Amino acid sequence: MSMNIVLVHPEIPQNTGNIARTCAATGAVLHLVGPLGFSLSDKYLKRAGLDYWNLMEYHVYTDLEDFWQQHPSVRAHYATTKAPRGYHEASYADGDYLFFGCETRGLPENLLQKVYPQCIRIPMRTEARSLNLANSAAIILYEALRQNGFPGLSAQGALTGREEETAPWLDYI
Repeated sequence: MSMNIVLVHPEIPQNTGNIARTCAATGAVLHLVGPLGFSLSDKYLKRAGLDYWNLMEYHVYTDLEDFWQQHPSVRAHYATTKAPRGYHEASYADGDYLFFGCETRGLPENLLQKVYPQCIRIPMRTEARSLNLANSAAIILYEALRQNGFPGLSAQGALTGREEETAPWLDYI
C-alpha cells in the first residue's frame, strides 16, 4: 500500500522536511507542487528530513496543471479548514492522494469549489486559524493508514539495552 501526500506551493522548508521524514517512516510518496517557497537544496529542508531522504520517494511538479497532466484521475482528499466534514469521517483506500495547501493561505479556493465534497478538516477550536502543516499531514496520513491496518508498518518496538547517562533534572522555568 502506498499513500500520497501532495503539498501545493509549500513555503517553509522545515515543514516540508518534516513531512518528508513522515513519508519515509510510512512509505508514503511525497508530491511537491510549485512554485516552492524554497530550494530543494535548502539546508533547513535537509536538516528537518534528517538522513531519511534516501528512504522516500518524491516528485516535483512546476504547478497544479503539471501535476494533473501526470495524474489525470486520482482518488483525492483535500485538507482545508473550510471543509464540510472531519478527516475521520472519510474513507481512505490504497493509493489515495492527500492534498495540503501552503502554510499562509491553504489550498486555492477555486480548487476547493470544484472538489468540495472531497474536502476534509481536522476538528479544532473555532478561535484557532489552523494547525501546523507538518502536524496536519501526519494526523491525516496516520488516520488513512490506521483505516487500512497500517500496512507494511511495524507496531512494535524494542528496548535497546543501552545504559543512559544519568543527569540531574534541570527546571528551566
